[in-house]
Amino acid sequence: MTNTVFSNGWLTVPLSDLLMSLETGSRPKGGVRGITAGIPSLGGEHLDSNGGFKLDNIRYVPLEFAELMTRGAINNGDILVVKDGATTGKVSFVDNSFPLSIAVVNEHVFLCRCSSLLNSKYIFFYLFSNSGNQQILEDFRGAAQGGISQRFADLVKVPLAPAAEQTRIVEKLEELFSDLDAGVAELKAAQKKLAQYRQSLLKAAVEGSLTAEWRTKNTPKETGAQLLERILKERRARWEEKQLARFKEQAKTPPKGWQDKYPEPVQPDTTNLPELPEGWVWASVDQVGEVFLGKMLDKTKHQTGAMLPYLRNISVRWGSIETHDLPEMYYEEDELERYGLASGDVLVCEGGEPGRAAVCGKEHEKLKYQKALHRVRLFSLYESDLLVFYLEHLAKTGMLEQYFTGSTIKHFTKESFIALPIPLPPICEQSEIVEHLKLAIQCAQEQDAAIIHSLTQAAAQRKNILKSAFSGQLVLQDPNDEPASLLLERIRAERQKGESSTKKRSSRKKVAKL
Repeated sequence: MTNTVFSNGWLTVPLSDLLMSLETGSRPKGGVRGITAGIPSLGGEHLDSNGGFKLDNIRYVPLEFAELMTRGAINNGDILVVKDGATTGKVSFVDNSFPLSIAVVNEHVFLCRCSSLLNSKYIFFYLFSNSGNQQILEDFRGAAQGGISQRFADLVKVPLAPAAEQTRIVEKLEELFSDLDAGVAELKAAQKKLAQYRQSLLKAAVEGSLTAEWRTKNTPKETGAQLLERILKERRARWEEKQLARFKEQAKTPPKGWQDKYPEPVQPDTTNLPELPEGWVWASVDQVGEVFLGKMLDKTKHQTGAMLPYLRNISVRWGSIETHDLPEMYYEEDELERYGLASGDVLVCEGGEPGRAAVCGKEHEKLKYQKALHRVRLFSLYESDLLVFYLEHLAKTGMLEQYFTGSTIKHFTKESFIALPIPLPPICEQSEIVEHLKLAIQCAQEQDAAIIHSLTQAAAQRKNILKSAFSGQLVLQDPNDEPASLLLERIRAERQKGESSTKKRSSRKKVAKL
């Protein structure tokens, strides 16, 4: 194969010409499940996206099996490349910071061992770069869980710098990436603090400390308990109004005692709940609003009516509703109101991430909703946003899980949801809490957006640095450096010597068996 020669003494060389070995590991017959001691065996899941390792959930191969392995043992300077699966092409480098004293790779990882005449970290950085990684994936075959073969090493063309320049490039890359990593770490720490700040805000809001000072200067006209009485009266009045409308539609006279059939709302269980501020009271979701599940999707049954877009649980994020690429299903005339949405309705996920919630706006009134969502239509005396903030507080602190059913797939059933205890402050204090929270969260979101922008810039800068490195523009070049062409000749000699040694060892083994 002809290699491209550049005037700066560089060459482009197939990766396969620079490796002393390219191999995968193996595992014992029957697999490694249940083996809790032995030699650590790394798979694709143990390589992280930054070129390092995430060594949790390590599996092992027995010591006696590892001793018999002829390939796959990890050495300092090795480059690991994920061979198949969702992370195919991911690359990591084994250096002195590698935390395991001994380890092997399994059959899902390629172990690339470079010539001793090369700076192997230089080769790693190229494979880690956009250009190198794209070339690795040119060999990808199969569907989502497909992979690459050893042929990838022939397809990847490495821009080979003189050996001395490789060292200068690696040193400069490590210097620049160290500064970049420090900046990224600070940004992520700030991002984490913002998330903690949001949680502290929500906690202060629902426990009453956020508006503690406000309460000293403002005396509500009615307490939370008095407000609850008004809400319950409105709840009953709505039920009676619907019943009378039904009797009228059926041309019937309301029977004697019909009002006695009013379904009383579920009472909140306040056992072990924290004490609320003076003037607040606990209520249940059932007391302050009407909860309905959406329509179940069944294409075999629902084939008539109006075809309309609907929201699913993945459409509902914390505090927002995504409306792009919505699916559609048929809705009959008598279902339009039942599964309709109004501004101020709260949508709450029944599955997926149970409890995740957002408030509907005017722009959502033309949409419907699926059975994976609860629609909460609150009576006019409870702030919709306050319910969402309280649910987020419970969900992010893990306290909401006690209301879920299911061991592996969690569900927030209607029975559990309507019984959920929620704090009920006076109406004027509800408005103060929501206004304060919205303003503070908006400021935090703006800061978070700025951090995300900076992280995106850092990632782009990393790519640009690598691009500059492998185009010969990152460090000064020395005309006295041995050109890459001579380096390649010495690598070939080393490879031939290694192949001869391997053949001799193989011959001795065959003789010993005779």
